[in-house]
Amino acid sequence: MQVVGYDTGTPALLVSASDGIDSVALAPGTELDYRLGDRHCAGTIHDDRHVDCDNTRAPYCSDHRHTWVCAKCTGTCLKDEMDCYEDHAVYLAAFAPDTFKVGVTREWRLDTRLREQGADRAAHVRTFSDGRVAREYEAELATEIPDRIRVPTKIEGFGRSVDAAAWDDLLAQFDPIETFAFDYGLDLDDSPVAETVATGTVRGVKGRVLVLDHRGTAYAVDLRDLVGHELDDGGTDRDLQSSLGAFG
Repeated sequence: MQVVGYDTGTPALLVSASDGIDSVALAPGTELDYRLGDRHCAGTIHDDRHVDCDNTRAPYCSDHRHTWVCAKCTGTCLKDEMDCYEDHAVYLAAFAPDTFKVGVTREWRLDTRLREQGADRAAHVRTFSDGRVAREYEAELATEIPDRIRVPTKIEGFGRSVDAAAWDDLLAQFDPIETFAFDYGLDLDDSPVAETVATGTVRGVKGRVLVLDHRGTAYAVDLRDLVGHELDDGGTDRDLQSSLGAFG
């Protein structure tokens, strides 16, 4: 059984099975008891079936790596024909305590996109009639506000609150159409320990980060780092770093 993907909406891990694709639920309270085996390319999913790949490059080899060209767009369309003729929202997202980013998404999936990123707060600042103009505006803002935030930076802010004064100062430069505040139910007092593991009790999922409790320590697992791993039954046999609270 190999991890071949993940779903942050459900949330769940997608794993290969003899009769297709199965999902491993990541609802709070779920017990995971897997040991990570060898990691190799996760292949591809076609007609709800997994097509295996033995290439050692993970999570995907060059034959199975897909790049969404719109993510690279700054206003000059990279497709053979532009097809983003629908309302697009430009947004600001806040990650505790004081990391902010600008982004673009189709307006109808704004809330979903913000949750996919694990934003703590957000603001819809402009709407444009197509993606090209929205990306141009995003690129302009990105000269001052980052348009990408690394997962380790997000994890460092877990268990903390957004700096309200810094967030308000940023929003004061705009006239937000709508603002958002998200709670992922993690109930953390401190930042969890970053690890790649599939053993423990699910505390919750924030963006693409799974938080597990194991032996008195909360671990933050980037779901992308699980993709490609074979899963064996039985908990991890590795020595994991523990939080200071585990010794209290």
